[in-house]
Amino acid sequence: MHVLMLSDVYFPRINGVSTSIHTFRHALHQHGVRLTIAAPEYPGHQDIPPPKEESENHTISSHPAASHTSHEVMRIASRQVPLDPEDRLMTRAGVKDFSRRIASADFSLVHVQTPFAAHYAGIKIAKQRSVPVIATYHTHFEEYLFHYLPIVPKHALRGLARRTARGQCNALDAIIVPSQPMADTLRDYGVTAPMHVIPTGLPDSQFIRGNGLRFRATHRIGAERKVALFVGRAAFEKNISFLLDVIHHARAQRPDILLVIAGEGPALESLQRKSRQLSLQDHVRFVGYLPRETGLRDCYAAADVFTFASRTETQGLVLLEAMAVGVPVLALPALGAAEIIHPQRGAVAAIDAPEPFAGQLVSLLDQPAKLARLGQEGILFAREWDAATQAGRLSELYRALAKTKTGE
Repeated sequence: MHVLMLSDVYFPRINGVSTSIHTFRHALHQHGVRLTIAAPEYPGHQDIPPPKEESENHTISSHPAASHTSHEVMRIASRQVPLDPEDRLMTRAGVKDFSRRIASADFSLVHVQTPFAAHYAGIKIAKQRSVPVIATYHTHFEEYLFHYLPIVPKHALRGLARRTARGQCNALDAIIVPSQPMADTLRDYGVTAPMHVIPTGLPDSQFIRGNGLRFRATHRIGAERKVALFVGRAAFEKNISFLLDVIHHARAQRPDILLVIAGEGPALESLQRKSRQLSLQDHVRFVGYLPRETGLRDCYAAADVFTFASRTETQGLVLLEAMAVGVPVLALPALGAAEIIHPQRGAVAAIDAPEPFAGQLVSLLDQPAKLARLGQEGILFAREWDAATQAGRLSELYRALAKTKTGE
């Protein structure tokens, strides 16, 4: 079957939505699903062209990215989002042009990944073609909009986020959520459309452990120094500031502790400023964005414990990524992340206050045997979230919805 997947974000922009699309893109191919991914253009970025013989066999021009599968990436004209240099907004003219380009393509279903221009374009295209339209609800907006619109009262933003989510979700044939807590949250909003819990899985490549000593040598970190790690977008909703407070308390008991923050984003400057204010220059290292297949793999391997304090995760995929390479996790069991943390297999549920969180971190670092056991348990647990299984569930949903819509 042929599925049109629309998203307001995709590579080269790195975030959880891009990672999820990329993972499913490759895994769905094994289940007989062909994807056409529509995403914004990014200045200076070019997708890798397909082999000549492959492109000649396709009815719409395509640009598979680094994989000789039957998946296309089509770019839509976009403009910069005000006050957000990382993201792009697809233009109306770009969406209209895209609709003309796919006029002769035969899609069985439309899958929307984000709630902005892609959502409304996806609903319109699906209606025109009389095919099902579904969406994945990746982001818990109500818990962090106030970071970006501080002049608007929090209660007003929460109400707006809930009304918008309810209206958008109820316009769909089905909704995919990455965790049961997120499904429960949407039900509380008044969402009545059918919901299916299908998390993003881990590909086999995620279980390859890097060279931790190489990372430490590159960044001049002693081989014996204790390293706590955060990987992710440096955004306010990730609650990384909380981790700085944790390290502020932990260094009194472990003067050798170092927090490595791997990521970039709008909160980075604020975090760097707070690190200086707390005199944490010798205890916090900002290493920026790291390529997944090289530097990031080594970064994970260099860590003793993965620390995470976000309260807004709909799944918490990065926790599984750490566990997949044997790094124990200490994290707040909030929203979707709770499903990964509460089984206590490779993870420890952290207390939601900096000082006791710091105490738990120091205690773990003082118990190498426990860390080793947690690392091995985490690998086994992460294996249960494999990408092939989740892609199989998604492909079954695609086919069931397409069959229902056509009345077959």
